[in-house]
Amino acid sequence: MTGLLACISEVFGRMLDIGPLHRAEYEVDKSEQVVIAEAPGRLYFLGEHGEQGAGFYLASAINRTVQVAVSPRKDNSLRFYASDLGERKRTTLVNLKYKREDRWANYIKLAIHLFSKLGYSVKGLNFSVVGDIPQQAGLASSTAIEIAAAAALKSFFKAPLSDKELILALIKAEEEFLGREMVNPVDFLVALNAKKDHLLLVDEKNLEVARIKSPFSRHRMILMDSRVPRAGVEEELKQRREDTRRGLKLLEKRRAGGSFRDYIPADLLESMGDLREEIRRRSLHIVEENQRIREAAAALEKGDLEDLSRIIYHSHESLRDLYEVSCPEIDWLVKRAQEIEGVAASRMTGQGFGGCTYTILKESALEEYNKRLEDYERIFGFHPLSYDIRPAAGVRVIAKG
Repeated sequence: MTGLLACISEVFGRMLDIGPLHRAEYEVDKSEQVVIAEAPGRLYFLGEHGEQGAGFYLASAINRTVQVAVSPRKDNSLRFYASDLGERKRTTLVNLKYKREDRWANYIKLAIHLFSKLGYSVKGLNFSVVGDIPQQAGLASSTAIEIAAAAALKSFFKAPLSDKELILALIKAEEEFLGREMVNPVDFLVALNAKKDHLLLVDEKNLEVARIKSPFSRHRMILMDSRVPRAGVEEELKQRREDTRRGLKLLEKRRAGGSFRDYIPADLLESMGDLREEIRRRSLHIVEENQRIREAAAALEKGDLEDLSRIIYHSHESLRDLYEVSCPEIDWLVKRAQEIEGVAASRMTGQGFGGCTYTILKESALEEYNKRLEDYERIFGFHPLSYDIRPAAGVRVIAKG
């Protein structure tokens, strides 16, 4: 395919063969151990702006990955190499800490921190990383580095960790090493449970995942990066999270419940006099999105694409009108896609205020979809980037020697 729908690899460049690359960089003899692990990117179909700590999600891993290779050193140095960036970083276990300027290497350092805290004897190690997950597109590219590094080290140390134990250790490591609060485990759950051609229903509160066969085997999935500049996103999202926390507290005063999943839209209508309008709207989005995800699960089980399409469109409308994280450019892309015969669904995905849409469409609709993208660039002045994606398998170790 040519033009705007060309497949673009943009995290560290095109995927390279990491094994020979790693051995050449560190002069590793063929007789020495090299462990390589691969972790996928992630796409949210529904649910990413839900209740912190208790959200429901419809997601999948995607066929864009990061690979991390690790091998032992004879000294106590920790070395990191991103070949496509031409960047090298180094530290030692004694000096292991987050440094903003180390960017991608921080996620490998986090995995080292994890296994050190678990009591494994971390000495000198070499790391290399390559990948083709688009950056700044809401596809969990940095989390994929973290999970691939953790999986590689788990194999390297022959650590008998269950998936749940690894997830809990990753959450704790993010809190300690990155200083994060309310770490969302969903990306870890997706990476560890993903299966080719399957969608995942994720319950963040209970760390549970259900796989459902994707009904879109005869469709294409196009991720569209709008290229809209985004500024102040974190502050906007922080305010919305605060609004929803206040909304939940007010709901709990009227009727007992520990989470938005315990309420229905009628509860918010009854509370209109007690809630500021923006708090009511944000809270209503979460309550209705929870219901939409339950309905989506039922539609997927029945193979009802028409109902699933309706649910996805309504979710975008709610993100636009209630949670208010969309923007004119994203709304234009979704609206124009909806108008094309052969498009099954289209919606924004990720943090919002720009960013990406995903569109699920038949092959026959690609030409018309491409024309709309040309109109988008002419109208808004941004050159969008397109990625052809599909639901893929999760994290795996691909070499152990």
